Amino acid sequence: MSEIRVENIIGETGTDAVNFTKGVNVTGIVTATSFAGSGANLSGVESGFDSTQVYSTAGSHTWTKPTGIKKVRVTVTGGGGGGGSHNSDDAQGGGGAGGTAIETIDVSSVSSVAVTVGDGGSGSTGDTNTGGNTGGTSSFGSYCTATGGASPQHWGIGGVGGVGSGGDLNLQGGCGVCGNIDGYSNSESGGTGGSSYWGGGPHGGTHWGARNGNGAPGSGGAGTHADTSNAGSNGLPGIVVVEQFK
Repeated sequence: MSEIRVENIIGETGTDAVNFTKGVNVTGIVTATSFAGSGANLSGVESGFDSTQVYSTAGSHTWTKPTGIKKVRVTVTGGGGGGGSHNSDDAQGGGGAGGTAIETIDVSSVSSVAVTVGDGGSGSTGDTNTGGNTGGTSSFGSYCTATGGASPQHWGIGGVGGVGSGGDLNLQGGCGVCGNIDGYSNSESGGTGGSSYWGGGPHGGTHWGARNGNGAPGSGGAGTHADTSNAGSNGLPGIVVVEQFK
């Protein structure tokens, strides 16, 4: 096999770039340190990031590979656990956030993948320390999974965060912030929902202000105070983000 090695190719004037009007055929591999132009007709060249698909509605979905996509980086977060409730002198904490798994996957031979987004768990209601529900599990096929955060299981203590598995990076969701116990009824406060990979959870409630229900995807629900709401807020649904590369 022959090789042609050059340091530079210039045009007829010595300064212009060369324009190969009849094209150039090369058998083998061409290695370059830089390239200018659209590259529309090049094959076998990875061009980098292309687009993103986001699944944020709880339930089952299908990711279908767009034309030309070779790899994806998937971030999977489970649903947040429900926030705690309140009795006469004890306030529960916030729910735990869903865990997160992040994985880069070669999808050259894949056409579609089942996607599941876990729902947030419902908040606890009334005089009970175990009334809330755990958030749902999110997944990207069998590649990676993230469990939902737990609701509080004891007075004053926040719920435990879920965990990621199967990813290149697996993270636990933040635990719910503790509430406070054995005080005057007006001094009790519910805990803030646990923070997920995507951000913080809703703040807890007091006698002076109601708990909030808005938070980042997969964050835990807020603990409550019976004077402003007798139920902790629901955990936030999880999310699956698919970054696509050509």
